[in-house]
Amino acid sequence: MNARPRLTVIGTGYLGATHAVCMAELGFEVLGLDVLPEKVEALQSGRVPFYEPGLPELLQKNLASGRLRFTTSYEEVGAFGDVHFVCVGTPQKKGEYAADMTYVDAAFTSLVPHAKPGSLLVGKSTVPAGTAERLAEQIDAARGGELELAWNPEFLREGFAVEDTLTPDRLVFGVRSARAEEQLRAAFQPVIEESSAGPAVPVVVTDFATAQLVKVAANAFLATKISFINAMAEVCEATGGDVTLLSKALSYDTRIGGRFLHAGLGFGGGCLPKDIRAFMARAGELGVDQALSFLKEVDAINLRRRARMIDLARELVGGSFGGVRVAVLGAAFKPNSDDIRDSPALDVAASIQQQGAAVTLYDPEAMDNARIKHPELGYRESAVEAARGADVVLHLTEWSEFREMDPAVLSEVVSEKRIVDGRNALDPERWRAAGWTYRALGRP
Repeated sequence: MNARPRLTVIGTGYLGATHAVCMAELGFEVLGLDVLPEKVEALQSGRVPFYEPGLPELLQKNLASGRLRFTTSYEEVGAFGDVHFVCVGTPQKKGEYAADMTYVDAAFTSLVPHAKPGSLLVGKSTVPAGTAERLAEQIDAARGGELELAWNPEFLREGFAVEDTLTPDRLVFGVRSARAEEQLRAAFQPVIEESSAGPAVPVVVTDFATAQLVKVAANAFLATKISFINAMAEVCEATGGDVTLLSKALSYDTRIGGRFLHAGLGFGGGCLPKDIRAFMARAGELGVDQALSFLKEVDAINLRRRARMIDLARELVGGSFGGVRVAVLGAAFKPNSDDIRDSPALDVAASIQQQGAAVTLYDPEAMDNARIKHPELGYRESAVEAARGADVVLHLTEWSEFREMDPAVLSEVVSEKRIVDGRNALDPERWRAAGWTYRALGRP
């Protein structure tokens, strides 16, 4: 393929909007689609409906260039695109571990009748193994071999999604033909080619099954590493050890490394929790549930850290939250994001409120989302205002603003100088020197 293909992106949530904007930034003509007119209107007017550093500027730049636009019409998308990326969500089913495939199935069902003969349909959604094979059969039955399917899993980190799209650490192409591989390589040509900026990005060409397993396997491994060090935090609490020093010592072993080996409140968000549960569910359907039974404990360890955080806070205020004022710093599941899906911070805040405390909360970006989900909590416009009159302060999301704040400033507004560091990110000596009672997960 000589001419650059025209790309479409189906679904403009976190993954889709980022992919559409970044592919336009790489020089492609891109048409994004969403079934929600309000999303399309927001993006077309230059507004990103979520927080992601650097993305609003790139959106506005590429709208102005004419390379990027958005629509609600599958007919328009089908006539425009040569390569169609399906980026819709696969949330956890209510009351089950399995992934809800409603949005993926609907996207392909709507796209297939309108796609031009010879175009490539590319799944980027995180799906159970076997999904691509099923969809390929349906596409062949509907179009008689005119269209081809490929699978290209995403590996975005919230807060670094622009960087991860423009300069990925690897690309995975799940294909069934040389032509599909050629079309995908053309769609990622600026990313793949070696340049003065650095070496070529590794491309791993696989079958469908492997391509679908890569993302969930990666998330299962990362979740396991996080829960491992949090399990060590439990042991440290029982023995008097310090999990931060333990982690540091382990990190020098090159076989282990220090990334994702940071004990604290645990993982949340829209990927790791639901993906490991869906992975377990699919393993059960395939008859290999014992292979992933360890993930049940990974999940359980992660949830226990939330309960332990609540226990530490309750101990500091005398054994009961009744009539106690609690300041919570953080609502997003991680810094540099406004995502509150399965947020440990927000879960802890809501649980403490239910136990009788008056909770006031501040987060640099996630306040609006938190208000919608938990209107019963009190919200303030700064860390100082959230801490005013507090009997205990909980540090639950590791924003740099919180890591760098001056204990002396908060000392002037709180009722009692007590803090529980749920992320092991604050300097204990600095806070204790300022007269604070400092507690943390996995530390004496």
